[in-house]
Amino acid sequence: MTPTKIWLSSPHMGGNEQQYVKEAFETNWVAPLGPNVNGFEKDLELFLDDNVQVAALSSGTAAIHLGLILLGVGQGDEVICQSFTFSASANPICYLGATPVFVDSEPDTWNICPIALEEAIQDRMAKGKKPKAIIGVHLYGMPFKVDEIKAVADRYQIPLLEDSAEALGSHYKGKKCGTFGVLSVLSFNGNKIITTSGGGALVSHSSAMKDKAVFLSTQARDNAPHYQHSEIGYNYRMSNICAGIGRGQMEVLEAHVNLRRAMHDFYTRYFADKKGVTLFKEPNADFFSNHWLTSIIIDPTIVGKTREELRLFLEQHNIETRPLWKPMHLQPIFAKFPYYGGNVAESLFEKGLCLPSGSNLTAIERERLAIAMDEFFL
Repeated sequence: MTPTKIWLSSPHMGGNEQQYVKEAFETNWVAPLGPNVNGFEKDLELFLDDNVQVAALSSGTAAIHLGLILLGVGQGDEVICQSFTFSASANPICYLGATPVFVDSEPDTWNICPIALEEAIQDRMAKGKKPKAIIGVHLYGMPFKVDEIKAVADRYQIPLLEDSAEALGSHYKGKKCGTFGVLSVLSFNGNKIITTSGGGALVSHSSAMKDKAVFLSTQARDNAPHYQHSEIGYNYRMSNICAGIGRGQMEVLEAHVNLRRAMHDFYTRYFADKKGVTLFKEPNADFFSNHWLTSIIIDPTIVGKTREELRLFLEQHNIETRPLWKPMHLQPIFAKFPYYGGNVAESLFEKGLCLPSGSNLTAIERERLAIAMDEFFL
């Protein structure tokens, strides 16, 4: 008999989500507006602190797209983007007819390298194309080197768009991820730390920026009694139903972060004596990761086996894992665009694996994981 599937990161409901959704149905607020949307935005603003303004949207990708528009990115512009990330970080650059310029990671946080970032900026400026924005990602919940990246961005006066899609609940030097950029992005996809089924948010420090994001996300309808449009708009607003799920999820966000970190602690103990396996962890006390996905690097010259062999082995035991992100500059669709840096991201992709990390994994499932990995690492 096949054992039940152990998922990489599955949705984890808290219990009160249905009550918010039920209220939406009972009051007929099923449109992409309503009290749950307003309430969810306020919940996020209170959690993030720092006097931010939040616009709830249909996806994190939509938030990046609108963020780039608000930063003035258009046809023919260039935007620097971390290469080691999911394609949703880069796709909106191309939506706008702009050119992505990819930058390698550094080995401490696996995020955008400040040295390669500055080299990229200097070279693009020497070629007559000053980048219009920088997209930095807090990968797998790990904050990027905020001080160093912001110092480079400020030195060249290039706005930072902070992709915090995987990092809600993470912080750097005590300040929450999602508050460091000129604009910041959150995601509530089904596999994230909390979910609204699908959804995202754009975070700003300006009520005018939020108002503009909401305007653009609701088809850019002018203030007129009839339907009048002076700008191109988008159908990007979060629905009141999805926002109701989000309100219930916000009640358990802190608990979910603690449970994800407890899973990371489980792996820390497990791999403590496994030579050739490196667990991804915070480089120092300045960094606090929600450990959305716990990941490892396998050195095949020491272990004698590859990360792909481990992935396939666990798959046979009905345990889902996933290779680390394939860098954008290695993707067929993005291979023609500029790239700066070395081979840090490429090496991470070749040797790295994301392990089951859900906040709803049980003690029995952890035992299954340990038994299966014991067999593999014999």
